Amino acid sequence: MPTPTTVTETIAAISTPPGRGGIGIVRLSGSQAATIASQLVRLRHPGQFEHAHALLADVLDAAGDNPTRIDEALVTFFAAPRSYTAEDLIEIATHGSPVVLELLLRRALELGARLAEPGEFTQRAFLSGRLDLTQAEAVRDLIDAQTLTQARQAASQMGGALSHRAAPVKEALVELVALLEAGIDFAEDDLDVTPQQEISRRIAELTPPLAALEASFARGRIVHDGLTLAIVGRPNAGKSSLFNRLVERDRAIVTATPGTTRDLVTERISIGGIPIELVDTAGLREGPRANIDEVEQLGIRRSREALADAALVLIVLDATQPLNDEEHRLLAAVVGRPAIVAVNKSDLLEQHQKMDAPGLDFETGESSISTSALSGEGIAALREKILALATGGAASEPGMLTNLRQHQAVTTALAALADAATANAATIPHEMILLDLYRALWALDSLTGQTTPDDILNLIFSTFCIGK
Repeated sequence: MPTPTTVTETIAAISTPPGRGGIGIVRLSGSQAATIASQLVRLRHPGQFEHAHALLADVLDAAGDNPTRIDEALVTFFAAPRSYTAEDLIEIATHGSPVVLELLLRRALELGARLAEPGEFTQRAFLSGRLDLTQAEAVRDLIDAQTLTQARQAASQMGGALSHRAAPVKEALVELVALLEAGIDFAEDDLDVTPQQEISRRIAELTPPLAALEASFARGRIVHDGLTLAIVGRPNAGKSSLFNRLVERDRAIVTATPGTTRDLVTERISIGGIPIELVDTAGLREGPRANIDEVEQLGIRRSREALADAALVLIVLDATQPLNDEEHRLLAAVVGRPAIVAVNKSDLLEQHQKMDAPGLDFETGESSISTSALSGEGIAALREKILALATGGAASEPGMLTNLRQHQAVTTALAALADAATANAATIPHEMILLDLYRALWALDSLTGQTTPDDILNLIFSTFCIGK
């Protein structure tokens, strides 16, 4: 990835997804962006590029006195430092033919531009101070968003919600560092500028907002990454039917024959804006291995692996059948884990004796939900329960931590403040307390990117697409 000393080069890239589309965009950024663009297109009305003005132009397939027109384009110029990258930036929007876009890019490279690396446009925005690191990460998150909730969260982060939330803590921490530094400067005058009680009070005021920010990671991570829910139970309990109900289409094959599902069937859905990967599993059943064919044995093995790996578990029981030993073991295995018990086939309870629901409560620690995949009874309640377990009951809030890097920065700051408080209580000299306070300050700086090492920056921006 480029360093701040190389950002004067003009870079170019196709900024729209590969393939054909209604519109395709080629983007250039750098000191020669306008010069190169003027040789790629011919303005319909001769003149100069103006900031934030779109001009109609013809795309040319070659330079010279009589170049051939092959397409029309809308060319928008953003002057430095008011552009996304804080450099002169040009966007050429044409009809989305890959041939035309590749021609524009190839000619731009021939005229002196360099092919942009992944995330280089956004990295230049970060290096120029247009974005901090949490906002830059939000650009990628917005591109990758699969639900409206994810898009809203990314848009909030792009607006600086996380930076604004951390800013007051950082400012108060800087003030405390300044007080202690002043005390050290005036030590020879025996002036106790910052008493021990004042240091303790200030550190105590810094901790709660940081702790609340750290706690936001529980929901922020789920919104950002989603989670996996495994649907398990005996054969013919209605797992695949409930799976199809949650997916809202016939994704898994459903028959009256037990053991129809032999392999894992997965589908990604959104519940309350939370991405959830549903995994329909083969039925778990008892009996000698000799009575279970090899394919079903493999399916049962994969079901147990899915059960072990999933963040959430949905146990499906048949309301028309008593619990068997396998189901008792399954219920015992999920005690202490986020799990839901769905007593399915509730539409048949008039013809069959209802199973002992209080026993289910006792074994799982969670009340069961009566459902019918046939009629849809209980599906809404099941969705609400899945959402509640997925988020841990945490409410959405602005400025949530959404990735491990951000979480580690805040936990490091909290640990450093705790060490500073301990040192202060032990009347350790201010020079040593300052070491802990600076460690907390550096951690908060790394949250927004002020002190983030180049190798970490390179890793972050390498996950972007080339046109961003």
